Amino acid sequence: MSLRINDIAPDFQADTSKGPISFHEWIGDNYAVLFSHPKNFTPVCTTELGAMAGLAGEFAKRGVKIIGISVDPVESHEKWKGDIRTATGFDVDYPLIGDKDLKVAKLYDMLPAGAGDSSEGRTPADNATVRSVFVIGPDKKIKLVLTYPMTTGRNFDEILRAIDSIQLTAKHQVATPANWKQGDDVIITAAVSNEDAIQRFGSFDTVLPYLRKTKQPTA
Repeated sequence: MSLRINDIAPDFQADTSKGPISFHEWIGDNYAVLFSHPKNFTPVCTTELGAMAGLAGEFAKRGVKIIGISVDPVESHEKWKGDIRTATGFDVDYPLIGDKDLKVAKLYDMLPAGAGDSSEGRTPADNATVRSVFVIGPDKKIKLVLTYPMTTGRNFDEILRAIDSIQLTAKHQVATPANWKQGDDVIITAAVSNEDAIQRFGSFDTVLPYLRKTKQPTA
């Protein structure tokens, strides 16, 4: 069955470049980003892991833990890190899951059950669907899923922007409009009456009967 937003992210135990983990325990009370790769030593993924390393501080400021997964053993990850440093200038200091038996890729519905049970002999094309980003909340529920083709590098600034929206809207009864970024006006949800909106937000603009905008809450 496909994983959907608000499903509980499947728990698992795995070896990583930082040692063994139990995924839900590793997340703890934080948000988490799990981002996957079809194969080590592939060009687009090399740039992505470096970009994520460069943004590690931005994720940490938001209380978000980051973890990568590749359909290869942990020993291969350690060798890959040198290439990532050479290509991007950043050291990968977040954990990388080794998924040589394909269990996590299958658990997260990125590979079919019939894909076998070993990464040996598999090409990036065989694993092309292992290109997803999962944002998971402290409640262990999936908040966002993005899946990219192998030839399109991911925009991690967009993932940060989405996390800003997810965290803001979890705290306040607001939604964010298209292309929203920090500091922009937000949308008041339908669950909030006009009277309650005035109490909560002070003032708002009615664009349409079902579309009310107000300043971004800061408290």
